[in-house]
Amino acid sequence: MTQLTKLVSAGVSLLTLNLIVVAAGALETSAQSSPTTTFSDVQPNYWAQPFIRGLAARNIVTGYPDGTFRPEQPVDRDEFAAIIRKAFDQPPIRQIQSGAVYKDIPTNYWASRPIEEAYQQGFMAGYPGGYFRPNQSVSKVEAIVALNKGLNLTTGTSAVTVPTVTQRVVPQKTAQKPVKRRVLMPLAFTTLMQPLLIPKAQAASPSTTDRQAARPASFLITNTYADANNIPQYAVGDVATATRKNIVVNYPNTKVLNPSQPATRGEITALVYQTLVAQGKIEPIAINSPAYQYIVRTKPGT
Repeated sequence: MTQLTKLVSAGVSLLTLNLIVVAAGALETSAQSSPTTTFSDVQPNYWAQPFIRGLAARNIVTGYPDGTFRPEQPVDRDEFAAIIRKAFDQPPIRQIQSGAVYKDIPTNYWASRPIEEAYQQGFMAGYPGGYFRPNQSVSKVEAIVALNKGLNLTTGTSAVTVPTVTQRVVPQKTAQKPVKRRVLMPLAFTTLMQPLLIPKAQAASPSTTDRQAARPASFLITNTYADANNIPQYAVGDVATATRKNIVVNYPNTKVLNPSQPATRGEITALVYQTLVAQGKIEPIAINSPAYQYIVRTKPGT
């Protein structure tokens, strides 16, 4: 009987020990998978801190083993492809031909899969000769164009001048008929006709929304950015769309885009964050946050 009691006690102790080990392992795994949202070189007053913290919480961007984020470091094309892969889940719109690979992307390259998906989803493309140039820095305008193309955000925006609505709403007959018939019509009858005439006159005047839609993208660009002349012509429509959707973030001056300068990790994080906001996939940063003032917003009438 004593021996049986000892065996039962030993079995219970072993089971308890196993449960403790399993619980400890689960806690350790949870701790390891919990994303890091604070970095030693990203202070609370850093302009891009809310964007960095928001995407880091979703494992879209990560820091370095030394605990830094290096927000001022330029982003290369391979890193940008990796960020895109984590942030967006887009269906492929094209396929890489069987056996076709970029000459400068080895099979075992760390970003080979993100680069392949960024191409298939329409975000990025290679260069002539079959090269991707993974270690080339991404400029700010290239990042904006990639996000717009991959997510198909540019709809109805053109860099070509479009005639405004007022150019085609000029009725010739209405300018003559009132003059000829005003004398013949009784005053009471004319008064009764006014409710019918007024709406027609109002309809002939285009609304503010119609005028904004009819204006070319270049109009918005030149009225928003002081360095609009530095924006490549091919990117004008994409930049205009991103601006209308409050995707563009310019620090320290919202009027200066610096389109051709290499985009930093802080800038890319801000662009991706605001793109997710435009898609309704993430909460906007607080209005009272210092970073809010650097989000570019269009002027009324543009």
